[in-house]
Amino acid sequence: MSKKEQYVAAIDIGTTKIVAIVGKKNENGKVEILGISKAPSTGVRRGVVQNIEETVNAISATVDDVQKTTGVVFHEVFVGIAGQHIRSIKTRGSRMRDDFDDEIKKEEVFKLIEDMYKIHVEMGEEIIHVIPQVFIIDNEPGIKNPIGICGHQLEANFHIVIGRVAAAKNIERCVQRADLKLKDLILEPLASADSVLTEDEKEAGVVLVDIGGGTT
Repeated sequence: MSKKEQYVAAIDIGTTKIVAIVGKKNENGKVEILGISKAPSTGVRRGVVQNIEETVNAISATVDDVQKTTGVVFHEVFVGIAGQHIRSIKTRGSRMRDDFDDEIKKEEVFKLIEDMYKIHVEMGEEIIHVIPQVFIIDNEPGIKNPIGICGHQLEANFHIVIGRVAAAKNIERCVQRADLKLKDLILEPLASADSVLTEDEKEAGVVLVDIGGGTT
């Protein structure tokens, strides 16, 4: 995949079908879809890989097809993850600042998010996503973007998405055996929401239901 062209490729490993899609970022940073391909999925049950070989064959078939139709050769892919093993929790994180007169920098926000990846989860689980929902500075709630604001204590409410390590590893194994590199795992409902909902709809609290062949 040419980095200059900024192509983006993704795979949806579903219960009934496996879909490969490739797009290209335009001048506005939006992704324009160039091609899409799908194949029957026989190695996945309820969003979890049950048969490695069958899943690899389906991935390879869809990837080969979409590369031929678009002329875009890629080696890295984003892959969706879903299933009954996925759960989420809400939590709050905080960091005390040495100098409250200094403006909060983006590096401090990143460190606060990184701290959330270290929270305790059950054995056999891992954190897939850390989603900041709202920031609090010196007990002042409702802050969407804390960068540039002064304060002594930086806090945030987080939505943490957790999944089974084995399920994620099996997805990665399938992708690697199809001669691809896994760039990142993305929770499928989040990807669906980013695709179809506007920021105003998200802010208003719209409910999006993603009805799949094995998971909803």
